[in-house]
Amino acid sequence: MGESELPTARMIKLDGIDHVALRVRDVAASVAWYERVLGLVRIHESVWGDFPAMVGIGSTALALFPVPAGEVDPGQGTHVLTIRHIAFRASAQAFLDAQRHLEKLGISFVQEDHQIAHSIYFRDPNGHELEITTYEIAPREG
Repeated sequence: MGESELPTARMIKLDGIDHVALRVRDVAASVAWYERVLGLVRIHESVWGDFPAMVGIGSTALALFPVPAGEVDPGQGTHVLTIRHIAFRASAQAFLDAQRHLEKLGISFVQEDHQIAHSIYFRDPNGHELEITTYEIAPREG
């Protein structure tokens, strides 16, 4: 089948991202971290238990899978073909609250101005980069 014969994205109707699957060293510790730091809650635990352990908010979730014993860490960095980061959207007030919360927990972050949005970036205990972003910013003078 040639490229011109492939169905277009308009033929698929999606509602959004359901979950992102992450590999973690310690499932229980990761669940606790995501609950404490981001306020995510356990879902589907009565059915799946810890494989995968699901945490989420609204219609978005993270599926936390254990790294198999003895598996080598593939590494981090821009040269590794992997997810670069996971971004969560927040209101302007929640964005400010998140910064205060991370500071209180001693979690360092960097802030970036993307012109149409402001973001903060930080890492979970497994090294996954996370972003909290808000599009609720004051219009720029022109």
